[in-house]
Amino acid sequence: MVEESELKYFVRIINTDLDGTQPVQLALTGIKGIGLHAALIISRRAGVHTHETMGLLNDEQVAALEREVVAYPASVPKWMVNRPVDVYTGEQKHLYGSDLALAKEDDLNLLKKMRCYRGIRHENGLKVRGQRTKSTGRFGKIVGVSKTRNPGQK
Repeated sequence: MVEESELKYFVRIINTDLDGTQPVQLALTGIKGIGLHAALIISRRAGVHTHETMGLLNDEQVAALEREVVAYPASVPKWMVNRPVDVYTGEQKHLYGSDLALAKEDDLNLLKKMRCYRGIRHENGLKVRGQRTKSTGRFGKIVGVSKTRNPGQK
């Protein structure tokens, strides 16, 4: 049995503190931009067992995981990255953490600036992808039938 003192409760990869008590595959999903499938691919390419506890890995295994996270976009097909064609450079990228949030915000601002249909819908807080809006997605005070009555009415 492994002693409790050997377990690292936090493992740092790509400027993110990962939970050391979880299995490797689940712990890697703590990085924004990495899901279960990507975590499985990364851990297999790094040569680390997916069900091993993250906090019990040695420094070489953690370094191998970090190398594979950085090399992930070059080692997978175009459809598996979260940014297959970058708007400005045209290259294939996979963004992580705060870079992912900033890129999404920049994309929305570009749509709004272009005044395209999707940008206008985003500005107004309406549904963007063709969903129905007559009966769902309502907000505000006037949504439909009011449930409160005046005390004098029946």
